[in-house]
Amino acid sequence: MNRNLSGSALSLLTLLAACGGPSKQEKAEAAATTPADTVATPTTAVNLPEPYASESKTKRSKVIGWPQGKMPTAPAGFVVTKYADGFESPRNTYVLPNGDVLVAESNTIPQNPKKKVVAALDLDPSRSLRATSANRITLLRDANKDGKPELRETFLAGLNQPFGMLVLDKYFYVANTNGVWRYPYQVGQTKIAGQGQKIMDLPAGGYNNHWTRNLLGGPDGSKIYVSVGSSSNVAEHGIKEEERRANVLEINPDGSGEKVYAAGLRNPVGLDWAPGTKTLWTAVNERDELGDELVPDYLTSVKQGAFYGWPYAYFGQHEDPRRKGERPDLVKKTVVPEVPLGAHTASLGLAFYKGDAFPAQYRNGAFIGQHGSWNRSEFSGYKVVFVPFKDGKPSGPMQDFLTGFIANAAEKEVYGRPVGITYLPDGSLLVADDAADTLWRVAAQ
Repeated sequence: MNRNLSGSALSLLTLLAACGGPSKQEKAEAAATTPADTVATPTTAVNLPEPYASESKTKRSKVIGWPQGKMPTAPAGFVVTKYADGFESPRNTYVLPNGDVLVAESNTIPQNPKKKVVAALDLDPSRSLRATSANRITLLRDANKDGKPELRETFLAGLNQPFGMLVLDKYFYVANTNGVWRYPYQVGQTKIAGQGQKIMDLPAGGYNNHWTRNLLGGPDGSKIYVSVGSSSNVAEHGIKEEERRANVLEINPDGSGEKVYAAGLRNPVGLDWAPGTKTLWTAVNERDELGDELVPDYLTSVKQGAFYGWPYAYFGQHEDPRRKGERPDLVKKTVVPEVPLGAHTASLGLAFYKGDAFPAQYRNGAFIGQHGSWNRSEFSGYKVVFVPFKDGKPSGPMQDFLTGFIANAAEKEVYGRPVGITYLPDGSLLVADDAADTLWRVAAQ
């Protein structure tokens, strides 16, 4: 148990979840410290079916790669090009202050926390033989600004399933699956040579292979936010396995002062600030095995001290039948997310568009990478979607933006799987296709 958690209501409730039900006094203390605005109204109305209204199905994709000359499809007025390829599972990208692009090459390793090899729930059969991870970060530099990098260097190697990356002050931070490290950094350098420092331990891996740990600097640079997914689908291995998981954690830049910023978020991979605000948003990969349309992944604002339901409730105060009656106090406190993104879509990537090269309707909106379903009778996800925003809030339902990843649904074939989303200094969008080992660039014509 982490002893550094603060006395907020969320920290109290998280501790109680690991130790059993709350006493009357603890319930009163939690209620007294819970913010009054922890229940939100969804932007898009969603009518959820009953659990098990349809049978839970398994339909895994087979990645066949992109044929020569073929690429994803964007709306009219945009052009898609291959930015770079030849990676080993480019899962996430990050733009450095000078415009260089970092690519975290890391892969799902099919092991559970007890070190017994198992079938990974989100691993394609076609990729199941790649049971290793490159564990490196590659730097790309497009010096002449023609949309194709000329320089490619290994920026940092010998990591442990790296994902989140961040430059803050004079340090480069990387989130491995088992902790956060920082290294001395100067803008423009093409590789890390200095000695790193581990500033934060994290629980590694997980039964469901929720191994990615994202990083986001605070608006004023005084805090760092770290996302940690659950170890399991619905805490079926016991709540003890979920300590410090299904959370967004907050730390100081030196790793001190850890506290839970928000909890009950099953796998909150994508993190970003809505433009012009100090509101944190996350794309959450929700739970499985309740049927084709349960549970919707979602985009939500992240309120400090709030609880988002996992594992006891979903999409507001819908109690999960597998945890029925266990924590009615937490079910009652569950926040309703703003935007449903479809069930089993594996919505993982998130980037708000802060450039001005795209048409006006895309500015300040959210792009979300949907890695694609395995627990649905028909494929869902396998695309990049867009959610429009106005005045820092969602202003409409999601729209398809980058499609064409599914090659032949009947044969379970896909060309690739989009995940990480970044916007480049020239205003174009960079999409990491980790299954096809490719980065796609989407630019306005």
